Amino acid sequence: MVQIINQAALGCIVAGGLTIVLAGGHFDLSIGYMASLSGVIVANLMAADVPVPVAMGVAIASGVIAGAVNGFLVTKLEIHALVATLGTGSLLVGVNYLLSSGVATSIAGIRPEFMSIAIGNWLGVPRPVYYMVIMSLILWAILSKTDFGRNVRAVGGNVEAAMLSGVPIKRVVTLTFVISGVCAAVTGVLLASTVGSGQPNGGDGYTLTSFAAAFVGSTVLREGQFHVFGTIVGGVTVAAGFNGLALIGVPPFVQYLFQGLLLIAAVALSSAGRRWSRG
Repeated sequence: MVQIINQAALGCIVAGGLTIVLAGGHFDLSIGYMASLSGVIVANLMAADVPVPVAMGVAIASGVIAGAVNGFLVTKLEIHALVATLGTGSLLVGVNYLLSSGVATSIAGIRPEFMSIAIGNWLGVPRPVYYMVIMSLILWAILSKTDFGRNVRAVGGNVEAAMLSGVPIKRVVTLTFVISGVCAAVTGVLLASTVGSGQPNGGDGYTLTSFAAAFVGSTVLREGQFHVFGTIVGGVTVAAGFNGLALIGVPPFVQYLFQGLLLIAAVALSSAGRRWSRG
């Protein structure tokens, strides 16, 4: 069970950031590409002898920038979030391949202090699990215990009512995308530390798994409402499914079928839960 949670840990961090965006009524399709890019950035900077804290700071700052761009496109230019983040994701892929030329940048053996960030155990529990717990608690507190979190839910529930109540819609929406970008960037940094290199497409797969985790989680405890605890449950559920399929030795295409069917079922259940809640 610990290994399954460890397998789900990084994906849950990405999904937690996505949960904030979904709670605000929008989507972010750029998260996986942002995770890949931040891993490439931190690896390339450390290969160029940049200090580890600086390299990590620049990589995470790239997530802030990407999230701010998404927020600008959605709030100022009024582009639908699906189209805006899909376009931003393509731009991130372009920057990624500009920096990496499509080749992994190895840092194993160069910066052992960076490798030790995500590799190893503490009290028998892998370190990524602790990062997942810390990030999840922060996101839970933001969404559940702050005025900003209440504004996010107000915007996601009814934009017109939130506007009439004086909620700064554009600022709130932009900040949700920034939080999502930061979570994706943090995941990319941890992924680079885990595998010992910056992989040009290392985080791409987090997009679908994050949506599956968030929508599965929205059916947990609350009818169709996105919340961080549910997302963690959803992320572990998805990881357990993949782990089980791998253990029984099914062909790779079955895992993609499982992921697609799970996402469709989760969205259907989430929609049904919201209809039941309104009724």
